[in-house]
Amino acid sequence: MRHRIAITGVVQGVGFRPFVCNLARAWQLTGSVSNHSAGVTIEAEGDPEKLRHFEAELIARRPPLAWIDELTSLEIPGKGDVAFVILASESAPFESTPVPPDIAPCEDCVRELNDPADRRFAYPFINCTNCGPRFTIIRDLPYDRPSTTMSAFTMCAMCEAEYRDPKNRRFHAQPNACPSCGPEVSMDGARGAAALDLARMRLSSGAILAVKGIGGFHLACDATNDDALRRLRERKNRIEQPFAVMARDLTAVRQFAETSGEEERLLLSPQRPIVLLRKIPGSRLSCLIAPRNGYVGTMLPYAPLHYLLLGETPLVMTSANLSGEPIVRSNGEAAERLSAIADGFLTHDREIETACDDSVVRTFEGREMPLRRSRGYAPLPVRLPRAGPSILAAGADLKSTFCVTKGHFAFVSQHLGDLGNLETGEAFERALGHLLHLFRVEPARVVCDMHPGYRSTAWATEFARRRGIPLLKVQHHHAHIAALIAESALPPSTPVIGIVFDGTGFGTDGAIWGGEVLLARDGEFERFAHLRYVPLAGGDASVKMPARTALSHLRAAGIAWDNDLPCVAAFSSIELGVLDRQIARGFNCVDSSSMGRLFDAVSALLGIRQRVTYEGQAAIELESMSAVGPGRGYPAIIVPGRPAILDPAPLLCGILEDLRAGVAREEIAAGFHDAVACWVIAICKMAREETAVNLVGLTGGVFQNVRLLRRTMDTLRANDFEVLVHRTVPANDGGLSLGQAALAGAERCER
Repeated sequence: MRHRIAITGVVQGVGFRPFVCNLARAWQLTGSVSNHSAGVTIEAEGDPEKLRHFEAELIARRPPLAWIDELTSLEIPGKGDVAFVILASESAPFESTPVPPDIAPCEDCVRELNDPADRRFAYPFINCTNCGPRFTIIRDLPYDRPSTTMSAFTMCAMCEAEYRDPKNRRFHAQPNACPSCGPEVSMDGARGAAALDLARMRLSSGAILAVKGIGGFHLACDATNDDALRRLRERKNRIEQPFAVMARDLTAVRQFAETSGEEERLLLSPQRPIVLLRKIPGSRLSCLIAPRNGYVGTMLPYAPLHYLLLGETPLVMTSANLSGEPIVRSNGEAAERLSAIADGFLTHDREIETACDDSVVRTFEGREMPLRRSRGYAPLPVRLPRAGPSILAAGADLKSTFCVTKGHFAFVSQHLGDLGNLETGEAFERALGHLLHLFRVEPARVVCDMHPGYRSTAWATEFARRRGIPLLKVQHHHAHIAALIAESALPPSTPVIGIVFDGTGFGTDGAIWGGEVLLARDGEFERFAHLRYVPLAGGDASVKMPARTALSHLRAAGIAWDNDLPCVAAFSSIELGVLDRQIARGFNCVDSSSMGRLFDAVSALLGIRQRVTYEGQAAIELESMSAVGPGRGYPAIIVPGRPAILDPAPLLCGILEDLRAGVAREEIAAGFHDAVACWVIAICKMAREETAVNLVGLTGGVFQNVRLLRRTMDTLRANDFEVLVHRTVPANDGGLSLGQAALAGAERCER
């Protein structure tokens, strides 16, 4: 009996063909296996019972990095083959398969890396079929060495023998290499081991190095050296935004951060993301790593080079760029753009085809919650409930990602940065061109945000015009809910009470939304409730000045600007007079229902943060300030209507009263979080009574605040609600493109 078996999913670049070949031979089957643009095709011939076991074990014993989306088996006429072989790959013009992400070194490779008797001892590019670079080196599919940036390196006889040996871990490992035939590191004219010795010496003496890794360059320095951190912040123009830290192992991590079992699992996972961990006060880490922040972003080595650089002392490993620009990926770019920041360059001669920044996660309820989805995760697809036309979704301007769909797969790009400069726009175009080519996508329509000032909207409009295809526009907060529904594998028709709290989103009435309760179903939405509009003086300028936002909220609540308030004291009397007249006349003021801005206002009111140097700083420091236990009780007032209005005036009055009474700011901050959670449960009860909908989705960047999320989830569940939270794409704008694509596929959005 002979079967033709077609398999789709992540089955290229993960050692799948060698696995199939060895499994077939173990079951004494003959035939072949080959890659093609859409997946893997197997023809297996032999005893029917052995064929049955073989097909079952294809799924049950698949390689650790493989993911099978679909397996179909068809009986065909026998051919009488005498062996089972791996055939050359085939390429088809319109077919594609998901591409594996870059994966940290496996235990076997780490063991060889540290073994002086092994021929790959201390080799910075060690890999096998179970680990190593994938997405960042792939130029085309099917996945074979000539279609990667490893094509520049010809395997030596020993590597070639491993590659051809079915019993070897490197059987058909496309990036296979060794010190004799593979890539090499260099620094200041030194090469190989000498370059690594020089780099370690420079780091220990306080130097800032640009280090070329898997998906781009890092800027590295000693994480315990205050002087090095000061110079790095000054040169990178990163005044207070936290830096990520890399430590050599869990023992080193436990010296400066608290860890749970799930956090340690994530640190050790093949994806090796940056994990937000609670700091241990008084540790060796410089206080300049994450000023006024209770958490530190921490990761373990995810490239062999990292293992060789790290010693007892953890290193800062931050994306190599100027603030707001995309990560640097080539040696030429590094020399041009990083010479004013780095004291030296540790580079290598393997090209990076696709730049891919580090992923960032935190844990919630014993599971990961993505904050930035990139290396290790992208471009793994989200499976859509149904196939549809190919969509290109342009995402948002902040935390930019795009999404392309093909069949029932949605491919969300890696994190690209903020579309506020030419370099990020060019990186967006380059990454998009690569994914469209890789997955053989010809978009049938384009979708973008409704905001008329977004660069992503302007880009999508021009792209649609050039291609002569329809352009659709989706309301920002509707897209957030749609992303949550899509990643939860629910059909678009699912009715949801969407609680969407973020900083900025263009509303259908022209105002800036951000404290929204939307009833969503069948690709449409109704605005059920929102935070009361407050005129923000200066519009977008208020984002960087929480003190100004606080004054706007006080004025809207009828609360006097008394001089004892920290947010009032932040301005001169002349500035206060100008702001007073500006708000009274409505000059250059924008109505906003933003929950993110309310968090900023309370932070300023409590004297935590009057001006910010990076996005979300005021809210992050407010969360860090919050007491662990229950806070003060504040009223959460809802004014009935359609939409209903969440009125923060009584809440602000209560906060002021406690502040003047000398109540600890930690208790007040915790009470504010609890009051917002009370708003959510009250409005959800109202919505359930009117609609009988019992499913609540919590999304938007504000719900990355674990203090708020924990309180909200507990209260909702205590009242028998089902709750959705993000586990695959970020709750922030990094997940927006998935929601746009899902809605465009349903064809129910604004044209």
